[in-house]
This record gives sequence, structure tokens and C-alpha cells, in this order.
Amino acid sequence: MNEKRTMASMLEEQVRRDIINGQLKPGSKMRLKELSAHYDAGVIPLREALSRLATTGFVSAIDQKGFSVQRVSAPELRDITLTRLHIECKALELSILNADIDWESQLIAAHHRMERYDMRNPETRQLNPTWEEAHEAFHAALLANCYSPWLLRFVTTLCDQTLRYRALAVESPVSQARDVAQEHRQLLQAALERNIEQATSLLTGHYLKTMEIVLENETLA
Repeated sequence: MNEKRTMASMLEEQVRRDIINGQLKPGSKMRLKELSAHYDAGVIPLREALSRLATTGFVSAIDQKGFSVQRVSAPELRDITLTRLHIECKALELSILNADIDWESQLIAAHHRMERYDMRNPETRQLNPTWEEAHEAFHAALLANCYSPWLLRFVTTLCDQTLRYRALAVESPVSQARDVAQEHRQLLQAALERNIEQATSLLTGHYLKTMEIVLENETLA
């Protein structure tokens, strides 16, 4: 049983990553036999992995019709982004209010690690998974000092959903001219200076800019 759970967890992460990077296209059917061959895995743990992803919004499960990759849409992106801003700006405010040396040190370390990686894979120009992991860690570090487990749970859920759209932003020609690294440096500086108004304003602009780039994508309804 533990081995099956471990396999399902591994498959869940693999499929999740392939949805995020666009290998599995929004709206596409997820045929178990094909996926089983692709991931070299049994149907049972694969079905469990897809069922888990259905609870987090990455996969759509329809009775008697199987699974498909959750579709993306402009209204959903706007809803996710604006809801995320409501929650994260409050969490950032609380995190800065509770600022201490430990939090500052962890934040600086997370930012340093993120800056060591390229955002895009130099060969494919797709989102670099290593950078993405460090990017998530930096944003998590910004909010880590808010002392609200419930706020952070909501943040995690919304962040997961945003990932499906961020890959579209990275692939957009418009994003090539965007200085994401500078946006993060400014956000870090505002947080370290404990300037709540500036930090929340920069965070808002950071997310809205990504949303605007993705909304230019013709695949969004």
C-alpha cells in the first residue's frame, strides 16, 4: 500500500509538472493507457494521481468519461489573480509587521538562490523548473512571517492554479522584454525596508503584469 501511494505521489508531481509546462495541453483528454505507457506506470496509481490532481484543479474528472486537463480561461485567470492579491497583500503586510532578523535572512537567501538560475531553459525557452521552484520559495519566504497558517494555505492553493498560466506568460513574445529579476529585486528591497505600502504595490504590479501578458494569448477564451 505504501509503495502504491509513493508511486501515485510521484506520478502526481510528474503529471502536474507536465500540465504546468504545457506538455499536456489544456482541455486535452487524458487516456489512461496512453499515459500509462508514457510514464511507464500502472493504471491504478496513475488513476489515483489524476484523481488527486482533480481535487486541486489541474485535472477535470467526469463520471464515465474519464479525465482531461483542466481548461484555462480569461475569467478564471482574472478571478485567481485578484483573489490571490487580496490574500497575499494581507499576508505580506503581516509578514513585514512581524519582521525580524531571521525572516530577513531567509528572505535574502531565497532571493539569492532564485537569482542563480535562468527563468527560461536556454534550449527550449520554456519555463525552467529549477527557477520556478526557487521562485515559489522566494514568494513563500516573503509571506512566511505572517503567522497565519490559514492565509498560507489559501496562498498555496491559488499559487498552484496560477502556475498553469505562468508558463503561457513566459512563452509570450511580450514577456521577453520584461525584467522579472528587477521586479523581484525591488520587491525584496521594499520588504527589507519594511515599507508595506511600497511592497504591496510592487507585488500587485508584479502579478497584474503577468496576468495582462497571459490575457494576450489567443488560446484564452
